[in-house]
Amino acid sequence: MKVVSIRDIHIGKGIPKVIVPIMGKTLEELLLEIKTIKQINLDIVEWRADLLGDIEDLTKVKQTLSIIREELYPIPLLFTFRTHREGGNKIIEDSYYETLLVEMMKTKEIDLIDVELFSPNVNEIMESAKENDVKIIMSNHDFEKTPEKEEIVWRLREMQELGAHIVKIAVMPSNPSDVLTLLDATHTMHSLFADRPIITMSMASTGVISRLAGEVFGSAATFGAGVASSAPGQIPASNLKHILELLHTN
Repeated sequence: MKVVSIRDIHIGKGIPKVIVPIMGKTLEELLLEIKTIKQINLDIVEWRADLLGDIEDLTKVKQTLSIIREELYPIPLLFTFRTHREGGNKIIEDSYYETLLVEMMKTKEIDLIDVELFSPNVNEIMESAKENDVKIIMSNHDFEKTPEKEEIVWRLREMQELGAHIVKIAVMPSNPSDVLTLLDATHTMHSLFADRPIITMSMASTGVISRLAGEVFGSAATFGAGVASSAPGQIPASNLKHILELLHTN
């Protein structure tokens, strides 16, 4: 199993890593969030850029990124634009999604970038990531349902085949059985197919256990809420590290 190392954070080794999103619509809001979350024991910060009001102005996005990077240094930074079809805040053209991700990679100011599995330009984005030496978290989000176990495993394996450094899936449960499906798929992927870190979660309150007990089944990281949550079911990151350490120790 490969370990993905970002600065002094080693994903896929030890306790699952805690990723905390910042969700501000303006630079001022983002800076206030950063001030708060820097008090939290976290491993990686995710900038959910799809909430930024100026997201279609590349110059302003780059300026905002530079300030965020400076404020957060040396904490690893994950850049995410979550598309509207996977639960994101804004509808943009697929061509601009590719342009945005490529331009962010070229800045050399991000450590990780989220690339959606079903993006039409996924191969081109992956090629740019190699050229710019940026680690890829490839993701898929289903806010409607929990797919069958075989489908979850297939999607994760497909991400691995495409060359993602870390593979991630989040699904919506309608009952506890769906959570078990996600955890079973995670265990199968981790034990039989994965050669790199995987991140999985079942969303909403029903799926909270998957965010806490992922280490048992093979998930290498989890997302916790800072000032705001980026998906249903995230618990406060300030509590998360303690719970993960408790489970890991025992």
